[in-house]
Amino acid sequence: MLIGTAVRPSQLSETAYASTLAREYNMVEPEDAMKWWVLRPDAATYDFRQGDDVVRFAQAHQMKVRGHCLVWGRYNPDWLTQGHFTSQQLAQLLHEHITRVMKHYEGQVFAWDVVNEALDENGNVRDSIWYNQPGVGFAGKGTAYIEQAFRWAHEADPKALLFYNEAEGEGTNRKSDAIYAMVKDFKRRGVPIDGVGLQLHVPNLDADVPAVAANIARLAALGVQVHITELDVSVPVGSDAPRTDDLTRQADVYRGIARACLNSPGCTAIQTWGFTDKYSWIGSHSRGARGQALPFDRAYQPKTAYRAVFEELAAGRPAGR
Repeated sequence: MLIGTAVRPSQLSETAYASTLAREYNMVEPEDAMKWWVLRPDAATYDFRQGDDVVRFAQAHQMKVRGHCLVWGRYNPDWLTQGHFTSQQLAQLLHEHITRVMKHYEGQVFAWDVVNEALDENGNVRDSIWYNQPGVGFAGKGTAYIEQAFRWAHEADPKALLFYNEAEGEGTNRKSDAIYAMVKDFKRRGVPIDGVGLQLHVPNLDADVPAVAANIARLAALGVQVHITELDVSVPVGSDAPRTDDLTRQADVYRGIARACLNSPGCTAIQTWGFTDKYSWIGSHSRGARGQALPFDRAYQPKTAYRAVFEELAAGRPAGR
């Protein structure tokens, strides 16, 4: 079982951050350092420095690296989104980007989120620069552009594991049904997809763990791996510290998700989106209403949620799995 976290290379120089990361985890993924807006400041330039920092740290501490992400419709650089490129030009840019980035990290990044958050809440393909604004040549053809990205990624690094990563499709709903249908179709037709990433940003304390477990099981039955990729469980904070019972309920959610993964042989990684409350996107995203979503507090002390996951991992998978 891989236990990972998203990291910020700028914090690796902080002793407490680096030592906790190296001690507790065997997999890392950069939050932003391998996204277009960091890697491609302009059309002619690739800046791999931040991503390379993450890889060097991982190699120094015998950790695996997940790459995130090659294709996403959001947070792309202005030169790309406002460049008025034709579909043919965009296809060339995307093909070149996937190839260049994956070749740079070949043998160093074992798995990639090839396409990130391409579906809306109803399971339809989202409007995006890659799909239909103007797209890379597959506008109106459903998941065909996603398929093309996976084929390009496999050509670039045939040994890398290729994942589709999505938010709010963790349980059983229209989006998760659409993900399941897409993966089933891809596997049937030989599209090179190896796994599905379930983000699991939990904004409340009543996650439907049985539904998550059922979804993991049905995806794994298709012959793909499942990674929990961006787990965090936020609690109400406001101007006060979170209540003890909220932190207990938070730990129960963490415990349930860990057990759901352990109960499926196809679920091979659990990763949180950051690991210390000192550096988390939740506070700014919720405008201070929620926070304390991660296993370690701001002083790098393990929380009840940490102990809950630790206990589940110590218990291991059920016999035969």
